[in-house]
Amino acid sequence: MRRLFLALLLASGAAHAAIDLIDDQGQAVHLAQPAKRIVSLAPHITEMLFAAGAGDRVVGAVQYSDYPEAAKKIARVGGYTSVDMEKVAALKPDLVIAWKSGNRDAHLGKLKALGIPVFINEPRRIDDVAKSIAQLGKLAGTEAAGDAAAQAFRKRHAALSAKYSARPPVRLFYEAWNRPLMTVNGEHLISDVIRLCGGENVFAKLPVLAPVVDTEAVLAAAPEAIVASGMGEERPEWLDDWRQWTRLSAVARGNLFFIPPGLIQRHTPRILDGAERLCGQLDEARARR
Repeated sequence: MRRLFLALLLASGAAHAAIDLIDDQGQAVHLAQPAKRIVSLAPHITEMLFAAGAGDRVVGAVQYSDYPEAAKKIARVGGYTSVDMEKVAALKPDLVIAWKSGNRDAHLGKLKALGIPVFINEPRRIDDVAKSIAQLGKLAGTEAAGDAAAQAFRKRHAALSAKYSARPPVRLFYEAWNRPLMTVNGEHLISDVIRLCGGENVFAKLPVLAPVVDTEAVLAAAPEAIVASGMGEERPEWLDDWRQWTRLSAVARGNLFFIPPGLIQRHTPRILDGAERLCGQLDEARARR
């Protein structure tokens, strides 16, 4: 009888170990047990896995997966748009976590054809970051750590929203890159950060998530502030190219700001660090009116 009870208990535990989640593409993902060998196909996914307490389960990652420091030691499987399928397969993952906007459908199709579960991640709102961390913790069997990190993120987000979201609006142009001149529309996560700080994205209504615009369109939009990110930790020189347009409000008032891309372009807990910087910058713009 005792052996039968133990067998039933173990069977019950195995059943509870199974995981079923709906990913950000609306697809059902089933794991018989928490993933122990995970391949991440985007830098922000790698960072969120560490935030969820699952960093030691990541066996492969794409280029630029550089945060936290331990992520730099993970085997590389190419870039997010140029995944090396052979390297991924050689790592024998029991789960691949992909980025809807960044990874190619052909790559994801091949992974699924190999029988590898693929979970699609695509945060579009700040709270989606918290949701993603909790989901990744569940997939990796680090649910307690993931839930705690998600809760801490939401608490900090709420505090920033209470402090800044109702402040007088500031019309803002976010310059993701200069050649071509790229920005984001209202559906992008960065626009949610702008809204959090009481800002208004001057190109929010464009239909493309990361549209290319021209100088004339920016001048016509007449932003009160311009915020650039660039590629690295240093303020890009091309941000000062706007100084030639002396009648532009953002230039006349000295509202040309910079935020490191790692703090605002990645869908990770550090997005709130970027939000704090942006909120402070928009307060500077308000003070210069």
